[in-house]
Amino acid sequence: MLPLRDATYKNPSNSFLMLREAVMRRNPFGMDICCRKGSRSPLQELYNPTQLSNTAILHQIRRDQVTDTCRANSVSSRKRRVLTPNDLKHLVVDEDHEMIYCYVPKVACTNWKRVMMVLTGRGKYSDPMEIPANEAHVSSNLKTLNQYSIPEINHRLKNYMKFLFVREPFERLVSAYRNKFTQKYNTSFHKRYGTKIVRRQRKNATQEALRKGDDVKFEEFVAYLIDPHTQREEPFNEHWQTVYSLCHPCHIHYDLIGKYETLEEDSNYILQLAGVGGYLKFPTYAKSTRTTDEMTTEFFQNISSEHQTQLYEVYKLDFLMFNYSVPSYLKLE
Repeated sequence: MLPLRDATYKNPSNSFLMLREAVMRRNPFGMDICCRKGSRSPLQELYNPTQLSNTAILHQIRRDQVTDTCRANSVSSRKRRVLTPNDLKHLVVDEDHEMIYCYVPKVACTNWKRVMMVLTGRGKYSDPMEIPANEAHVSSNLKTLNQYSIPEINHRLKNYMKFLFVREPFERLVSAYRNKFTQKYNTSFHKRYGTKIVRRQRKNATQEALRKGDDVKFEEFVAYLIDPHTQREEPFNEHWQTVYSLCHPCHIHYDLIGKYETLEEDSNYILQLAGVGGYLKFPTYAKSTRTTDEMTTEFFQNISSEHQTQLYEVYKLDFLMFNYSVPSYLKLE
């Protein structure tokens, strides 16, 4: 079992100077972090910056938001007082740059895994986009924190820079639905989840639908998610699991919280802190199929206010923790 490690930061001030002093004081590792291989570590670059930027202050505000939400929702956010190694399977470790990345599906995790393969590949890879997407998801290509001993885990949680990326929860949910249930090639999801959803949520389902599970409606998917039987049967699949359940931000102090909405800026800031920003940039490319806010609004038009309210309760901590407002299209009861 891993000991619980809480962040103990206070609310940020609106004053830039007070924020600057607060960020400097909040370095939990002291002013003299031991430099690895004669260079400054990512943690030192973050907490002891040579020049404090607005970006550093923004990330401090995001850290405080998580801390305050965890404290205010202590009953629901701290169901367990300890973590087990199995809880750490989403935390990818980069030993060379002393970083830990908790990947969240549908939040640019394929590209971040590609970047982590470049960082940990010891020269095997140079361009993230030359790595096939399916290769990025092969578990043996990256080392995760649950593969270490308990003392090694605790050492890395204390001394490595930890980061994750988040996304507006319902936009992420619609993205997961579109990818897993509307694409014909995702037969494994259709078989495992689609058939179960159709059987449970669709009256008078045809034998073909029960057998294939490849035509799940979004309304049926939502009904499945809020059904009490679902969580009792097995944990949510990682593609629609909440971020606080995947990455445990109320138990693990994340130094940086990137957002999908500012993906390129946040990603390159992390690479800059790691000392690789001069030769490695986060890959960007336009995807016309990307799930947007407007698209998400359309998907929720046919969801009843009762089901919207229940679904919001499932993802409420993600909304609060990462400072996403209640969507204007929701009709909450």
